[in-house]
This record gives sequence, C-alpha cells and structure tokens, in this order.
Amino acid sequence: MVLAPIHKFGLPEIMTTDQGRQFTAVAWTDRMKWVGPRLSIDCMGRCVDSIFIERLWRSLKHECVYLHAWETRSQAKAGIGCWIIFYNHQQPHAAHGGQPPAVVSSIPFKPNRRCR
Repeated sequence: MVLAPIHKFGLPEIMTTDQGRQFTAVAWTDRMKWVGPRLSIDCMGRCVDSIFIERLWRSLKHECVYLHAWETRSQAKAGIGCWIIFYNHQQPHAAHGGQPPAVVSSIPFKPNRRCR
C-alpha cells in the first residue's frame, strides 16, 4: 500500500516516517536503502513532526467518513475522493489566510461530475 504512490509519482528524496513496525522492519529499511530515498524516522514522542497529516486524517474522519455508511469499497473510495477535492479546492484554511490549499499552491481545479 505504501509503495503505490512511489510507483505512481516516483521516489522522494527523503522518506519521513514514524517508528511504526512497518517502517522499522528490516524488509522496509533495506528496500528503501536499495531504491534510494534517505530515511528520516521521527524520534519517539515527536508528534509535531506529523501534525499536518494527523490533522488531515482527523478532518477526513470527522467531516466525511463518520458521516457516511458506504456499503462498498468503491463507494468509500469515490466519497473520500470527492471530500479530498473539496478539502483542497473549496475548504477555507486559516493557515492560508482563508484560502484553500489548491489556490495557494496554484493547483488547477479539475471538476469531477460524481462530486456534488
């Protein structure tokens, strides 16, 4: 699952992870050493290092996942995809002066007919 984005977008220069079992296993660290990115494993108790992604997961769960009872994986994937489009292109963010991340980052908006 973690390797899918690497296959799609290529390797980052640095791979930052927490100290979870999946990221400290020899199989994972050996593979990363072999394919190239430098590993940066956060110190124990450094929750501020992942605060942005933790906040994103919290928002996703409370604003989307907990509000729906999808019956299939494809319904969940479509629903979460629509929420991510909303979050990036329409949701105002205080950290960006009330603008969505896509506006600040100049990411073009591609409307999705399934998302209403």
